[in-house]
Amino acid sequence: MDKYLIVGLGNIGPEYEKTRHNTGFMVLDAFAKASNIVFADKRYGFVAETSLKGRKVILLKPSTFMNLSGNAVRYWLNHEHIEQSRLLVVSDEVALPLGAFRLKASGSNGGHNGLGHIQQLIGQDYARLRMGIGNDFPRGMQIDWVLGRYSEEELQTLQPAIDTAVEIIRSFVLAGIDVTMNQFNKLGKGKVDGGKNNG
Repeated sequence: MDKYLIVGLGNIGPEYEKTRHNTGFMVLDAFAKASNIVFADKRYGFVAETSLKGRKVILLKPSTFMNLSGNAVRYWLNHEHIEQSRLLVVSDEVALPLGAFRLKASGSNGGHNGLGHIQQLIGQDYARLRMGIGNDFPRGMQIDWVLGRYSEEELQTLQPAIDTAVEIIRSFVLAGIDVTMNQFNKLGKGKVDGGKNNG
């Protein structure tokens, strides 16, 4: 059976719930809810499993904290014997406006601590879905911004992107990265800021 590893990045613990840096967790929670599956506390993270048309899908929310996310990703890839081409990592992205998203087949970490640690351990050659969280913060205040909680209004703006991200995960598993990028990237270009795209 073909296996896929879908990783959402975030920090474990109630103090981090609904923070911008936990947007990856929020996407995986939405996918799990839509699939009627629940996460179990396992090695290096919270894990849930389902299948899509005969393909096994493993969802992983690392419990290592953001800047050590690579440990969890590498362990579960090896443990489940999953090819790196079947890995998708979902993260937050300050360079994209809230509600925008961008799917890429590979690339740099863009200064994201979680992606940076994954890159150190397995390289850049894996798919990632970057979820825009905006960058409406004063210079030097990025950490406070990413660890800040979404307002109710912001969550309403974000929700369509989370719903789309659930579809993107399904498409990645069933159709592959290229088809999925072609289909969805044109939808993700920051309708929020009048259609401008600053990513």
